[in-house]
Amino acid sequence: MADSQTLIDRNSEDQPGITPEGWLTDSWYLACTSKELKPGGLINRIMLDQPIMVGRTAAGEAFALRDICPHRLVPLSAGKQVDTNGEPTVQCPYHGWRFGTDGVCRHMPSVLEEQPYEASRFKVRRYPVHETNGMVFVFISHDPRFSDEPDVPPPDFGKLPDTPKFVIQEEFNAHMDDAIVGLMDPAHVAFVHSQWWWRPPSAGLRLKEKPFVPRERGWAIDRHQPSSNSLAYKAVFGGAVTTEIIFQLPGYRWEVIENQKMRLVTLTCLTPVYAKKTRITQVTWFTGAPLLNLAIPVLKSAARKFLRQDGDIVDLQNEGMKYQKSMIWIDDIDVQAKWYRTLKKEWAASRTENRPFENPVRPVTLKWRS
Repeated sequence: MADSQTLIDRNSEDQPGITPEGWLTDSWYLACTSKELKPGGLINRIMLDQPIMVGRTAAGEAFALRDICPHRLVPLSAGKQVDTNGEPTVQCPYHGWRFGTDGVCRHMPSVLEEQPYEASRFKVRRYPVHETNGMVFVFISHDPRFSDEPDVPPPDFGKLPDTPKFVIQEEFNAHMDDAIVGLMDPAHVAFVHSQWWWRPPSAGLRLKEKPFVPRERGWAIDRHQPSSNSLAYKAVFGGAVTTEIIFQLPGYRWEVIENQKMRLVTLTCLTPVYAKKTRITQVTWFTGAPLLNLAIPVLKSAARKFLRQDGDIVDLQNEGMKYQKSMIWIDDIDVQAKWYRTLKKEWAASRTENRPFENPVRPVTLKWRS
C-alpha cells in the first residue's frame, strides 16, 4: 500500500481537479445505492469531507444538495419533503425554509410580504446526479458555484442489469489513496486472503504474467484466463472462463468474469469520507446462472469477509504509519500504484490547463509471483 502523502500534490491548494487532501474533483462518486433512496426520502452522506443530502422526489427523481440550511446551518436531511406550489421541496426542520431540487429557496414562512427578503435570493449548492443500474452517482465540481452540466461523463461499466444481486459496504480507516492501492495490490492475495475456498496456502505461489492496456482514465488487465490456483472461479464457472479487471479514476475497479452462458460483474466503488476514512461499496450482478441465486447468502458473506480482511490490513498499516511515512516501491507489483499516482497528477494538470486528459499508461505485460 502507498503512503497517502506521497500521492498528494503539495501545491494543490488552488489547483483545479484536486483538493489539498488529495481527492480528485470534477469527478463522479458513488453516493448510495438506488435501494437506499426511497421515494420522498432524504439521506445524509459525507463526501470529500463535505455534507451532501441525497434525496428522491415522490415521482422518483434523484437529486443532491449541500446538506446545510444557510439560515441556521441545520442539516436539511433532518427535514422532510413537502409540496410547494406543485413542485417538490425540502423543508428545513428549524424554521421551515423550503428549497427546490435545484437548491433555490422557494419559501420562508416567517417572513412577511413587506419585508425585504426574496426567497429566491438564497440557495444551497446543487450537485448533478446520475442514476443507473441500481446506483446513484454525484458529480463533485471543483468550483462550489458550478451550476452547469458536467463536461465529464458519468462512469460507464458496460451492459449491466438494472438491479444488483447484492451489495456490501465497509468503511476503511484510510485515505482513499491507501485504500485504492491496497485493493489493487496483486501480491497480497496469497497472504491476506488465504482461505480454503479462495486461495488456500496449499495452492502455493505461482508466476503471474498479465497483459495491461490503457482504458478511459485508467487501465485494464486485458481479458485472460483466471489464475489456476483460484478455486472459487473453478467451482462457479468451470474451466472455460475469462476475466477482465478494469480500474478508472477517481476510484472504480470492476471485474468481468464470463463464459458462453454466464456473466458476473463485481464493481468496487471508493468514496472519500474524511482524510482517514473511505467508504467501500461492492456491487455484484450476474446473469445466466439461475442456480447462483440460491448461493447469494453464501456469496455475500464471503465477499464481506474478503473486504473486511483488506480493511484489517489497512488498520495494521496505520500502526506503522504513525512512526514512518516512506515506503518501498518495487516493480512489477507496484506498477499499478505508480500508474494511479501518475493518473491523478495528469487529471489535475488537464483541469488546470483546460485541456483533454491524456492517459499516460501504455500497454505492458507485468509479472509477479502470487
